[in-house]
Amino acid sequence: MYVCSCFGITEAQVKKHADAGACTPRQIASACKAGTDCGGCVRRIQALLGRGDCPRRELLDQRQETATASLGHPVAATVAASAAAIGAIRDVTLSDAA
Repeated sequence: MYVCSCFGITEAQVKKHADAGACTPRQIASACKAGTDCGGCVRRIQALLGRGDCPRRELLDQRQETATASLGHPVAATVAASAAAIGAIRDVTLSDAA
């Protein structure tokens, strides 16, 4: 069955590219142009790719979870870093004034 009628790409071709490592519609598009003309097939490509079927995607998800856990709450880490930066700027400004 055709997934992309603009370029004549079939489900089998999309699955073949997915098996070769394409994990996103953009990677499928790079491999065979599917989804780059009218865009009507992008949702079907997403459905064929599924979620979690890509080992690289699972690895990225694990890295993001680890990074978030090591920082604690991401907003708190950002606030702490911003406060430290402001303190350093203030210290430099005060030492320049003396």
